Amino acid sequence: MKFVTYNIQYGTGLDGRYDAGRIADAVRGADVIALQEVTRNNPRNGGRDMVAELSEALPEYFTVYGSNLEANFGSHIDNGRAVTKTFQLGNMVLSKTPIHLSRNLLLPRSRSFEAMNFQRGALEALIETPLGFIRFYSIHLDHRSPTERARQTCFLRQRLLNYALEGGALSGVAEIGLPELPHPEAFVAMGDFNMLAGSPEYIELAGSADHEFGMPLTADLAVDAAMRLGGGDLITWVDPERPDDASRHKRIDNVFTSASLAGSLKRLWVDRQAVGSDHLPVWVEMG
Repeated sequence: MKFVTYNIQYGTGLDGRYDAGRIADAVRGADVIALQEVTRNNPRNGGRDMVAELSEALPEYFTVYGSNLEANFGSHIDNGRAVTKTFQLGNMVLSKTPIHLSRNLLLPRSRSFEAMNFQRGALEALIETPLGFIRFYSIHLDHRSPTERARQTCFLRQRLLNYALEGGALSGVAEIGLPELPHPEAFVAMGDFNMLAGSPEYIELAGSADHEFGMPLTADLAVDAAMRLGGGDLITWVDPERPDDASRHKRIDNVFTSASLAGSLKRLWVDRQAVGSDHLPVWVEMG
């Protein structure tokens, strides 16, 4: 199985050009795709409906979209009828097999006064795979405050670990004569975490390396696939203002798994040829 995560920066690449087609080409072939910064009615890309365009470009995939915010953007009255038009920004999950259940988890945030701060989210999708049912997450954390990211990773870690206790988006459906969906412990959490390995917010989610035994593999921590597979030095983001400055190249896009899936990790790589965003697609193979 192959999975990929890609922050698509509302479809605009380092060349400043919008092109949903090259986004689709960069992720096509994965069994599960996690996208971030997917928008509707965004003035920065001409108001495109990216959910519709990506669904059209990848017709072989089942999709779910979670908008983290909606802001009025031109709602009006047309011949006596109210027409709602909102700017939406969120995450998307696409899967070659049906998505059995999903919910959009809104992450903690605080009001900012100088740097723009918007609602972030983690879109959860329950998908059956050859390894059994797995929860997949498309995640986008805050970009400006490590304190806020720490609150978000703390919240996220609790949702990742306590799924069976909390019941996910739906439980108890035997009451209405339906079979109960599984509540798997296994998860793959992918996305733009905006954090560096070893930072306090990273440690909250994945722990820190022991001086002798390295990264822990325990049920209460997520596993960083790149560190597990020796790819901790990969680059996933290029500063669009200084693309040739190596000091502005960072690994801030991650794939984390439950400890139960660590043994299934086979390979992780970054597509350095993708040009559709300031981020790069991160691929993982499991089996």
